[in-house]
Amino acid sequence: MSIDTETARKVAHLARIRVEEEELPALAGEFNAILGFIEQLQEVDVEGVEPMTSVTPQRLKRREDVVTDGDQQDKVLANAPDAREGFFAVPKVVE
Repeated sequence: MSIDTETARKVAHLARIRVEEEELPALAGEFNAILGFIEQLQEVDVEGVEPMTSVTPQRLKRREDVVTDGDQQDKVLANAPDAREGFFAVPKVVE
C-alpha cells in the first residue's frame, strides 16, 4: 500500500493537524515508511509465542477481595468545604 500526497492531506485533515502544502510529500513519505515497517512485522513468524505483559516474567501481587465500608469517613470529609453530621453539606438548589 502506498500513500500519496492527497491521502496524506486527508489523514492530516481527519487528525485535525494543519500541514502546509509543501510538507505533504514529506508526510506521505513518513506514512509510507511506517507502512513499510508494519509490512516487515507481518513477515515475522509468531506461531506458538504467548502474549506478554512484561519483558520479565512476574506475577502481580494479589490481595483478598473483601468488601469494606472504607473506614475513612473523617479523611474524606476533611476535604469538604462544608460537612455536617458525617455527610457533605451542599446548598439547596430546588425550592
